[in-house]
Amino acid sequence: MKKKLSIIKSGLLALLLIATTSCESWIDVEPTDRLSEDKVFSSQKGFLQSLNGVYAEMNNNSVYGGNLSVGLIDVMAQYYDGGSDNGYTYYYPAKYDYTATSLKNTFESVWSKMYNLITSVNIIIEKCDQTDVLSAQYQKMIKGEALALRAMYHLDLLRIFGPIMSVNATEKAIPYMTLSDQNIQDILTADVVIGKIISDLNQASELLKASDPIITDGVMSQPTAEDDTDLCYRQYRLNYYAVQVLLARANMWKGDKDKALSIAENVISETAAIFPFTSRNTAIGNKPDRVFSSEVIFSLYNTNRINVYRKYFASTLDPRNILSFYGTLDNGRVPDLYDSQNDIRYGMWAAPSEGENDLIFTKYEDVSVKDGSTDHYCYMLPLIRLSELYLIAAECEDNFDQAVSYLNKIRNVRNCPNLEPIDETELKECIISEFRKEMIGEGQMFFFYKRNAMESIPNGASASGVLSMPLNNYVVPIPDSEIDNRM
Repeated sequence: MKKKLSIIKSGLLALLLIATTSCESWIDVEPTDRLSEDKVFSSQKGFLQSLNGVYAEMNNNSVYGGNLSVGLIDVMAQYYDGGSDNGYTYYYPAKYDYTATSLKNTFESVWSKMYNLITSVNIIIEKCDQTDVLSAQYQKMIKGEALALRAMYHLDLLRIFGPIMSVNATEKAIPYMTLSDQNIQDILTADVVIGKIISDLNQASELLKASDPIITDGVMSQPTAEDDTDLCYRQYRLNYYAVQVLLARANMWKGDKDKALSIAENVISETAAIFPFTSRNTAIGNKPDRVFSSEVIFSLYNTNRINVYRKYFASTLDPRNILSFYGTLDNGRVPDLYDSQNDIRYGMWAAPSEGENDLIFTKYEDVSVKDGSTDHYCYMLPLIRLSELYLIAAECEDNFDQAVSYLNKIRNVRNCPNLEPIDETELKECIISEFRKEMIGEGQMFFFYKRNAMESIPNGASASGVLSMPLNNYVVPIPDSEIDNRM
């Protein structure tokens, strides 16, 4: 008899739906702790509510609402000063001490929550194949998004717990869950897992290409009274173009730079009007749009985003609990990172209070209080953005001048002068620097370092200089509970 994980499918479904109601009044949950799947998926509305619940659960601090965006994974990228002893909250992840109980518990939470989410989308995928209550467009769109979510979750699990692909692609990595029955699945090698991820993304891409209104109507962040709102707000769904970026990410992880470049160039050419770069005035105005919302391809919608700021960055936090950048605006990591003070990204930093040194990251500060109104970008927690495609193109393009032009496109829209690297080595250093500036708070930098097997990276605990990075620091051990389940 096959062993099963400890999650009960019907209970998970109930949790998923309850999570949905916590964000919007999309469903009336019956007073019972076990809901009938047949009832939930008996209507198009039920399918949409279930998918909404998955997106809502991604805001959980264990995953994209904290650990896999602004918190844990960015600490491991050495953005922040982890502190001088184990009394600091982020000391162990900054030191890559995976034997520490607190850090083991954190990754246990990441692992279990991610596989919970995977089970949720597997239920939706299975029901999409069994139903006749969905219109053709909605069947393709819902299944496409669910497949893309499954691939995204597995990709991030692979990037955390799997090996460095360029070092050992045939090493055992993670299970790839395609069914909702919760039976224990074999742990697959990294090359097999990445193949399954790309397969899911390709299938999702085909479904969304035939159904996603973003292709013809854009993001539709301001629907009219005539619009079907279930087809709107496409920046907050894994839309067709977000899937293309995930395909580029997956192919970069696989090592297929030619394919990644082709995808990046195609999306750049197709989306100039859909995801325009944010203007300088919008980024630094009275109500600054520090997430550069117009160019965000996929984001969580988090009405409690201010709590993310308060948990990680607020100046009222105990210094041992706060994520801070080492040094001041004049001496430390910020001036070391930004070569121009005219850079609009430079404005994301502030001193916690007069006389204190370490700087606070204000990207997710509550700006709605500036004038009493609320714009949708106040609730954005970006996970995929346009600039990543330009940086992928710069990294993959064989034509040196063209690669530099992709890099400088990002710098120009950020109000920075052109760079003129003299060779491939200097170009790569420039790409790393721009990637660090672009992706802070979005959980991508650690994966960049890992993919490139970088053995020295900027040291978050000092004003300048690098940290020696043994390659085993990049591979997080699979949680003990998962190993125990297999015994």
